[in-house]
Amino acid sequence: MAVARVTYRIETAGDIGRMAEKIASDQSTGTFVPVPGETPDLKARCAARVSGIRMLDPHERPAFPQDAVPGGTYSRADVDIDFPLEVIGTDIAALMTIAFGGVFSVRGLSGVRIVGLALPPEFIRAHPGPAFGIAGSRRLTGVYGRPLIGSIIKPNLGLSAQDVGAVTRELVEAGVDFIKDDEKMMNPGYAPLADRVRAVMPVILDHEQKTGRKVMYAFGIASADPDTMMRHHDIVAEAGGNAAVIPINAVGHGGMAFLRKRSRLVLHAHRSGWDVLTRHPDLGFDFSVYQQIWRLLGVDQFQVNGIGAKYWEPDQSFLASFHACMTPMLDEADRALPVVGSGQWGGQAPETYARNGGSIDLLYLGGGGIMGHPGGPGAGVRAIRQSWEAAVSGVPLETYAREHPELAQSIAAFGKTGVS
Repeated sequence: MAVARVTYRIETAGDIGRMAEKIASDQSTGTFVPVPGETPDLKARCAARVSGIRMLDPHERPAFPQDAVPGGTYSRADVDIDFPLEVIGTDIAALMTIAFGGVFSVRGLSGVRIVGLALPPEFIRAHPGPAFGIAGSRRLTGVYGRPLIGSIIKPNLGLSAQDVGAVTRELVEAGVDFIKDDEKMMNPGYAPLADRVRAVMPVILDHEQKTGRKVMYAFGIASADPDTMMRHHDIVAEAGGNAAVIPINAVGHGGMAFLRKRSRLVLHAHRSGWDVLTRHPDLGFDFSVYQQIWRLLGVDQFQVNGIGAKYWEPDQSFLASFHACMTPMLDEADRALPVVGSGQWGGQAPETYARNGGSIDLLYLGGGGIMGHPGGPGAGVRAIRQSWEAAVSGVPLETYAREHPELAQSIAAFGKTGVS
């Protein structure tokens, strides 16, 4: 029987085994008392089952704010629970409701986090997955043998459409492979999407005609109304654009499913709001679980922060996220391109390369690291490329910088304080 296996990291002052059985029952056929109709046959077909328990070190205090048990400890374990595919079907809304939704309200838990998800092939094949992914992102930009180098329109908000076009020209001439609107930029009155497209796309297409290289620009097209989002999509696609940035938590699973079925654009996922779901170590989701859902729905590129990020996320969390995106669900075509960003200026390239398994399959985003380079944006792009050349070659940055002045300038400007 095909099952979806969910791994919960639970904490309780009670018995782990009984709590695991309670979760399996509550999240499938059971309720707080036996009811007529909950027959052995029904349970055999539809009940979730505990398939594994691995004990962890206990805690002396509860993870969630609550009264501590006097003199007690809090047992912890990773618990595998199998949900029959016959019950969940292949619908993501059903998976989220049955296997994920109710567990956080179970009485007696002082901590619960979903840390693993193993879906059967039947479930995975029912969803479209990325239309472009890693291979498509490389094909559209023509970049092979190195990371894609990208930047973000700065300032994030407030620029007119004409200003956005001017910054785009500066970045295109600097040699970037990818440019994106900030995730907060959608369709503001001072710079409507249609006006931005009219200002940006002639710059992109003119550069392509002159050089044969088409810089990928991801426009902010998101809306809570799927029809509005599709109108925005069509404005970009009909003007010759090939990418869009989507704040995935804001548009939701249904919005992404609606968009992916109709999209002609590379879908660049920004996970704004993700921290609410993961920042507490004993509550929420691991990224390895979260990203599977969005890849099934069709995300092509996935922002995952980076080494030495300007935000709270530790390096190990970034690395786990990177490897999650790079792990096939069924085959390599369903992988999303990891987007490395947040305070990146190139100096983190050697450690990123060393700790990500020696992969160059990534989009490396430099905002302030490019726009704030002492020699200008062109020098900022060259400095990041030089950093990656040094990383892949195994040459220390300081050594490589002796013959690469742009990198030397970056080290002098950002090497101690980084960028924000």
